Formats: sequence, structure tokens, C-alpha cells
Amino acid sequence: MNITIIGAGLGGLTLARVLHVHGIEATVYEAEPSPTARAQGGMLDIHDYNGQIAVEAAGLMTEFRSRILEGRQAMRVLDPDGTVLLEQGDDGTGGRPEIQRADLRQMLLDSLPAGAVKWGRKVESAARAGDKHEVTFADGSTVVTDLLVGADGTWSRIRPLLSDAVPRYAGTAFVETYLYNADTRHPAAAKAVGGGSLIAPRDGTEIHAHRESGDTLHTYVVLTRTMEWFEAIDFTDAAATTARIAAEFDGWAPELTALITEGDTPPVFRPHFTLPVGHSWDRVPGVTLVGDAAHVTAPNGEGANLAMLDGAELGLTLVAHPDDVEAALADYEVTMFARSAEVAAETEAAKGLTLEDMLKFFTQAEKS
Repeated sequence: MNITIIGAGLGGLTLARVLHVHGIEATVYEAEPSPTARAQGGMLDIHDYNGQIAVEAAGLMTEFRSRILEGRQAMRVLDPDGTVLLEQGDDGTGGRPEIQRADLRQMLLDSLPAGAVKWGRKVESAARAGDKHEVTFADGSTVVTDLLVGADGTWSRIRPLLSDAVPRYAGTAFVETYLYNADTRHPAAAKAVGGGSLIAPRDGTEIHAHRESGDTLHTYVVLTRTMEWFEAIDFTDAAATTARIAAEFDGWAPELTALITEGDTPPVFRPHFTLPVGHSWDRVPGVTLVGDAAHVTAPNGEGANLAMLDGAELGLTLVAHPDDVEAALADYEVTMFARSAEVAAETEAAKGLTLEDMLKFFTQAEKS
């Protein structure tokens, strides 16, 4: 059976790796021209109840453990005036070890046979071709496949084969920047963040920051604003953008606003999108989706973990039904739909959480 995976993100690569472990080869097609064509984002906490299950299924737990950044599970919640409201340390026993997304992706890439990923193959369209599917790439080339898996994210080109749903703006966005050599060049901000992550929330304006590798702080400003509000900002003008975003935090402690104003990189706008809660589709022979292609939501700490678990479970289900692909796809989708609907509903419910709710949640999570 010919298996084609569109997208070399965490979900698609996990699927390819799990299949490879069980002697089933697949080809991954990726729009990016190379593994290092763009930055892969920041830190990920990989959970013991989903993401790590996928790592185990991929046979990569030893490699994963070697890439973890120790101490990064530490977390603190601060009031806008800089008062520490909650602090949790990292004794190395927590269930959500932190790893750089780029390192996690490279681990998966290194675990696949040479040539398993075809780079620079941006999908133009996909269509039914008899009892198979044909994918057409931007360079004019095509591939016909028995099984087509869309692992191509929020704006999936494979999703229309299954669903008419289109992601909508979720009402929130990140504005991101980095602070380099933080302990020496940005000491106040570095001290505020500590050894792991920081959250400072207030009424639709939040500052999140994470200590990454190499003495780097990664700032995520979280704003609940309309798309029109963001469109009024010229993000090509870094200085003006920084000033505009910082103005939303007027009166906050200087060690917190420094995470915005002292950025060493231009602010990057990353709006959040979501598919409808409970997004699903009727079974279509020979095609399915994993990760954000299937169930994108606003960031909730689960996206990468769910994508990897989707990939692992789809791979294992295909292995368990070697002579009945449709039974495998049906089984996979039933489980995936239920899991993603639950997480999407929890994400929607979390929009109404107060600071007191957040502190209670983190306190209970630490005890458990």
C-alpha cells in the first residue's frame, strides 16, 4: 500500500516514524525547502498522558529524554505589579518535561530513512482519482496514493476532501519577541521569569515568557482583541509596533514590560484560529487528517501533544488492521474525534477563567 503524508510537522513525522518501526514505509511531502528553512517555534511541554505516549510508540524515549531542558518546568504567576502570586519549582519529576520544538522535530526527522521526507513540495490541490487520491504540487508534479493523510496544519489543503469547515479567528493572538543573553543584557526581565516560565495575566492582556536554551527568553504577549485592532498596526515598523503593544501594559511593573520593550527581534503577530468544537466528518475512503488539520484550536498547551498522539494512534491502528485500511481509519477517527472535541470544549471554557481560577488550577495540578 502506498501511503502519502502531507506535512513534516510533529504529527506527520510521528505517524511516519511509528509506521517505519513496524516495517511500513510512507513518504512525507513538505512545503518548506529544508528542515532549517524557518524557525520552528519555542518550547513545548510534552505530557505524560498524550505526547509521551506517542514518543514511546515511536521508540524514541531515550532520545527524547536526552533533549529535555532540565528545570524548565518551573513556573510562576505574577501580578501586573510584579508580585509573585504562585511559584512552582521543577524537581525533575513532573509529567511535562520541556523541549525545544526544533529539537523534537529533528529527533523525528533523524529517526526516518533517508529520502522519507520530500522537501519543497507545496500542495496546490488534492482530488479523488478513482479509488485513490491524486495530489498536485505547486511545481506541477503529482503523486497518486492509496492512503492520503493530511498533517498540513491550520490551512490544510487536504481537509476539503473531508470537510467544508474553515478555521475562524479565535479572538486572541500572540505578539512574540525574543531577548538574547538575558541574564547579562536583560537582567530584570530574566530575574522575573526565573528558570522556567512566567505568566502575568489581567483582563485580556497577558504576558507569557519562557526561558529557552542558550540564555534566551521568549516572550508571548497574549491579547484578546478584534482582528481589526491588529490590522491597524503596521507590523513592518518594529519600533512603532513595540510601542503600540507596550501601551496596552501601561502601569505594569518595568521588569514585565521589559519583556516587550527590550525585545531583540521585531515583534511577530501570530493570530489564533479554531475549527468548530466537535469538528468531524463522515468516513471518506483512503483519506484522513491528524493534528491541526483535523482539530485546530487556540493555543491550549495540548496542540503538539495531540498531533503526535494522533500520528502515533493512526500508525498503530494501521498496523493492527493490515488488510483493512478503512476499518483502521474508522477506528482512529472515532477515538480522535472524541478526544479533540473534549479538548476543544475545555479550551472554549477556559476563556472565562479569572485569575483566581487560574491560580486554583495550577495549585491543584501541582498537588496531583
